[in-house]
Amino acid sequence: MADKYPTERLKTWNDAKDIRLNYYKDFAEAREKGGIRWAGGAWAFDAVPAGLGDDVYPLTGEPYGASTAFNREFSDDCLEATEKYGFARDLCSYMRNYWGSILLNKYTFGGEFPKSDFLWTDHICCSHAKWYQVAAELEGGIPYYCVDVAVGPDEEVDENRIEYIVGQLHDGIEWMEEITGRTYDDNRLIEAVKNEFRSTSTWAEICALNKAIPAPLDEKSMYSLYVLGTLMKHSKKVVDFYEELRDEVKDRVERGIAAVGNEKCRVMTDTQPPWAFLRVFRYLEKYGCVSIGSLYTFGLIGLWEVKEDGTWGPKTTPMEKGVSITSRDEALRELVKWNLDKPEWQHFYSPKYKSDMMIRIAREWKLDGVLLHYNRGCEGLSLGIAENRLALQEAGYPVMIFEGNMGDEREFDEARTVARIDAFMESLDMTKEA
Repeated sequence: MADKYPTERLKTWNDAKDIRLNYYKDFAEAREKGGIRWAGGAWAFDAVPAGLGDDVYPLTGEPYGASTAFNREFSDDCLEATEKYGFARDLCSYMRNYWGSILLNKYTFGGEFPKSDFLWTDHICCSHAKWYQVAAELEGGIPYYCVDVAVGPDEEVDENRIEYIVGQLHDGIEWMEEITGRTYDDNRLIEAVKNEFRSTSTWAEICALNKAIPAPLDEKSMYSLYVLGTLMKHSKKVVDFYEELRDEVKDRVERGIAAVGNEKCRVMTDTQPPWAFLRVFRYLEKYGCVSIGSLYTFGLIGLWEVKEDGTWGPKTTPMEKGVSITSRDEALRELVKWNLDKPEWQHFYSPKYKSDMMIRIAREWKLDGVLLHYNRGCEGLSLGIAENRLALQEAGYPVMIFEGNMGDEREFDEARTVARIDAFMESLDMTKEA
């Protein structure tokens, strides 16, 4: 059967791959260039270390754990190493892949595991602070700093809560100067902060374009695109790429270019996927089913706001509002306010916040159903998922659940998941094409 819509490969696809591979290569080779290496979570305030210089290279742990999970054989070795060391199997699987890589002294991208000069992270998920405390110990006692950002949902944020985090960042900058011996450059900070505002707003703009029918992007492809913002959202390189990608996706919408040529069913998923089994997304396409994304792909780095017409769209940056950022304190204050509005931070406080956002996506992106991953690998983003399922069903959206683990392939039953997909598609009156 001929496809209903035209399709074509993303022109920017290879650029995304190159940025990602060079990121991991630059981290490994930083010492050879006289640079500094730091590691921390993908939600760390990565614009802040940028003030130390242009030769500062980060390694964010969750994307590294996902890349490790994709390499099933090496991931199994890492997971078994952490279990042998004495860590529990029900801990965050990204974290266990990361620790295992240190214990084995093997880098997912080849060679020995590159030791960081310092660790810089934040804490909102139950694992974050301990993740890098343990990493510091496993890497021989390297300096470690963690920023507490768990001050409550956005609707409860006030000046005292903002000041609490801003103060920690000011202290963190003094700490960085002390441990590195470098003089901090506020102009580099201001540039990095502005880049973060632009990159995270532009990613939301790209995701909003997926409201179109047919969807110009599919979620499996989006995993290779959103990840750049989890690596270095403060980088001009990422800003430039996202703006180029946005223009390409706009053009795809205008020309009716589809991610899935036989699109006739639209769903979204939830939380991280089982990285070793991304082919389940291609299986969905046999039914003409496209996953348009998820709160995870939209909101892990994307920043959103309700527009005048009542719909969800990219958050207006401080620069677009005419806010002047000329000092260290102004940069840190705007950075904190921006991040406290992050969608994926809200539902750590109540499943209702997540349910409301998922129902909004289901409505505005015109979905036929929802696939929920009961992900045993991430306690934080799976928090309240059963309540989310009930809320979606009460809102009138069919929901399929499947069990698994984002970073531990031993806990995912592919055959069982495919059987569930078959049954769910049948309930939606979808038939599989030959």
